[in-house]
Amino acid sequence: MGITDLYLFIIAGLLLNITPGADMLYILKSSFQRGFKGGVVSSFGVSFGCFVHVFLAASGLSALLHSSDTAFMIVKYLGVIYLIYLGVSLLISVEKKIDINVNQKDTQKIKKLFWQGFFINVLNPKVALFFITFLPQFIDINSQHKVLAPFILGVIFIFFGTIVNITISFFAIRVSSNMRVSTFISTLVKKVVGLLFIGFGLKLAMEKI
Repeated sequence: MGITDLYLFIIAGLLLNITPGADMLYILKSSFQRGFKGGVVSSFGVSFGCFVHVFLAASGLSALLHSSDTAFMIVKYLGVIYLIYLGVSLLISVEKKIDINVNQKDTQKIKKLFWQGFFINVLNPKVALFFITFLPQFIDINSQHKVLAPFILGVIFIFFGTIVNITISFFAIRVSSNMRVSTFISTLVKKVVGLLFIGFGLKLAMEKI
């Protein structure tokens, strides 16, 4: 399929996936708040958002972000606004005890975790530019599968990234369980994460093509 050095691609992808960022921060926050299920759902939301970028990169549409300052700025500031919104929401939210019974309200909260993870990823133009610049390094320039090859690589990247994120969620739950996180500590974590989200948003606002 024109893919070269697949093992190097997988290793590089794993190293990138364990690098702390807004996605990992959100998965950790969801895990502490909603348990392992919340972490898994958030991981799938992030992965689904990543899949959108893979599709755009494979189809060549993401190149628009690299060639058009206007397109890049629009997507960038949508991401900035969303990250800051999440951060402020965490800062002003009130900690509530979670009912262990599964009901419609719990289901709605779980769905919200998925879509928040999705938008955190989709509204980050750096992810689109990453796939545009990273994937071609592992594709033979003489390959006849210049569309299919990046799509396959993207799916492989997402597959391993999802495993990494779910693993991180699992260990986060184990650590929090052993520490017996109190409501105070849980609230403190939310506030810290909120500030970090605002920081990520401001950092994204200063990014250039």
